[in-house]
Amino acid sequence: MRERTNAQWLAELRGPNPNEALTDLYDLLVRGLRAALGGRAGANIEDFAQEALLKITNNLDSFRGESHFTTWAKKIAMNVALTELKRRRWRDVSLQELLDGHQGTGRGLADLQLTPEQVAFQNIVLAEVRGIIDKELTDRQREAVVAVILEGMPIAEVARRMGTNQNALYKLLHDARKKLKLRMEAVGLPPQEVLAAFDAG
Repeated sequence: MRERTNAQWLAELRGPNPNEALTDLYDLLVRGLRAALGGRAGANIEDFAQEALLKITNNLDSFRGESHFTTWAKKIAMNVALTELKRRRWRDVSLQELLDGHQGTGRGLADLQLTPEQVAFQNIVLAEVRGIIDKELTDRQREAVVAVILEGMPIAEVARRMGTNQNALYKLLHDARKKLKLRMEAVGLPPQEVLAAFDAG
């Protein structure tokens, strides 16, 4: 692959015959993704590079020249890959499984530095918060809170599974958080106290 300046990359990719620049950029993205992800992405590196190439060529006007073009392109490729890997991580996990796991009592934080009293207090707080989630939230709010806040599933994936859009899901979560905060304060569990209970430092 021959060296190019930022201006040369842009001119060639926008030009009448961009094939050589596209091939070079694709190869560069594949090498960058292989180096960054190692074996985590399996055989999907080429797919990620292809998807990133489309995204890059469709957004050339957004390149502001604040870095090397290839650095900007690699960053886009990494975002594409990490987003897809995150989505795939949750692909075979149903929202019902998350809810069932949340309702079980086996979940909790295991920190060997905590005293038995701290662990007991954490368990009391967790049980209280779980009770509030189960009693005070609607089914949809509970589903969203467990998936997004407690389990860390991406918003886009939860919205897709719930048959809604991201804006509606943000609103649902906002309302649920408000309800949880009010109820926690009403039973003498200010949110700051709950967070402090899990601050091992």
